[in-house]
Amino acid sequence: MMKLLIRQQDEDIRLSRLPSLLNVDWSIEAVNHLDTDLWLENLKSVDAVITMNWINPGVKCENLKLIQLPGAGLDGLDLDAIPKQTSVCNVFEHEIPIAEFVMAAILQGVTNLTQLDKNIRSNNWSGSYLFGPVHDELFGKTIGIIGYGHIGREVAKRIKPFGVQVIGCGPRIPTSGVQPDAFYTVEDLDTVLALSDFILVSTPLTPETKGLISKTQFRKMKSSAIILNIARGEVINEEALYQACRDKEIGGAVIDTWYQYPRSISDNTPPSRFNFSELDNVIMSPHASTWTDALIHRRTKFIAENLNRLSRRQPLLNVVKQSDKIK
Repeated sequence: MMKLLIRQQDEDIRLSRLPSLLNVDWSIEAVNHLDTDLWLENLKSVDAVITMNWINPGVKCENLKLIQLPGAGLDGLDLDAIPKQTSVCNVFEHEIPIAEFVMAAILQGVTNLTQLDKNIRSNNWSGSYLFGPVHDELFGKTIGIIGYGHIGREVAKRIKPFGVQVIGCGPRIPTSGVQPDAFYTVEDLDTVLALSDFILVSTPLTPETKGLISKTQFRKMKSSAIILNIARGEVINEEALYQACRDKEIGGAVIDTWYQYPRSISDNTPPSRFNFSELDNVIMSPHASTWTDALIHRRTKFIAENLNRLSRRQPLLNVVKQSDKIK
């Protein structure tokens, strides 16, 4: 029997469907992410773990064959601390709900629908065809997508039919999926920022992308530009983002990924050192753009498939770091 260890947070529902999808008998142990002692004790004998974070545990993990991430981000991993015999795999499947979230946020930005709703509920006809002011439209706009990967291509697929020009930006020209109307490397980021009405940040957080957008970059943007961050908070400098929105250097921001996170459901940690909630040109959400039931189902199926492949000694999917035994 193979042993699986799952590191969970509070009432974590993401992997509750997993056992029914496994085709061999697995011994499954789930531990709370705050219970470090139980986590370390179980690590000594397991074949696979599901966790978003890995640092040197300080214990031998001689049987550990697979670290399966329940998401796509690698910023919680110390790859140098992973045992040589262990493979690391991640899972995507989040591009669909995130792309839909991005579209909803952009359409809200151009129509100002929530404010119009508030107005008419109080018998205020401001924004109507009778009195104005007018709202904007999406047709003819330009979106710059910083990090033209799974998410970027799904957004491009949905936004192009609205008559929006898509500019991609990343380390290399994409060879699959929806092609952008123009593409620039990161060295030409300032050009992308200057051309864009909407700027989507969807690049992974790495040492190279941390603080990629800061005060200098905000000065390159249009004064009407809306920046959307669904990647990781730290890709955009926290203080620079706050100041750019507060001082109306740009049109505003949609922020789904943050700089501070709670450790449990009862922990009311503020998302930032700065009070973004006081700014009327900022839309805030609690890292929720990806979180749908369909996503949970797809990811669970993918993770189960990888565990089944491990038990059958078949090649794993979405390998980030290959086991030395397979090389």
